[in-house]
Amino acid sequence: MPRFDPEKSEKPKPGGGQQQVPVEVVVQEAVKRLKLPKPLIRTSPDEEFVQVVHVPTWMWVERSTWGPVSASAAVEGVSVTATARPRKAVWSMGEGGQVVCRGPGTPYSDAYSPQESSPDCGYTYQRASVSAPGRSYTVSVQVAWDVDWHGGGQTGVVPGLVMTAERQLVVDEVQTVVTR
Repeated sequence: MPRFDPEKSEKPKPGGGQQQVPVEVVVQEAVKRLKLPKPLIRTSPDEEFVQVVHVPTWMWVERSTWGPVSASAAVEGVSVTATARPRKAVWSMGEGGQVVCRGPGTPYSDAYSPQESSPDCGYTYQRASVSAPGRSYTVSVQVAWDVDWHGGGQTGVVPGLVMTAERQLVVDEVQTVVTR
């Protein structure tokens, strides 16, 4: 006949018999579910054309890749929603220069003069890319995202998610010849 051993009996768990999963675990799951877009690099002059030394290059991240993204997760009755927002774009220009833009940048339009610098995200090359590998500079952008989350009776922030893109830009020097 089986004996009752009080040391081996199951004690009831607080909260109706179930131990609640830590909210941090659900936050990690919600963050994993975020589908952050890869930034699409745009420039003016257009990236398919040659950039020119001492002429402002406008840079921006395509608007469709810059905006809030949300995802939710639920585990054992704990639900969390995470919303990621892009905070800044850090551009490495290939010749050693770096630009930090607090937004996606302004697309160039005919409303601006061709000699005008971007109001919020631009760069002016000082050297041609002729001596760089492939005769072009590798330009990259890293978009930093911060994630606000709420759920399980708590809120918090997960900083520093990063999405990166790069492309090649050819930079040339234009010489002026004056004849009389």
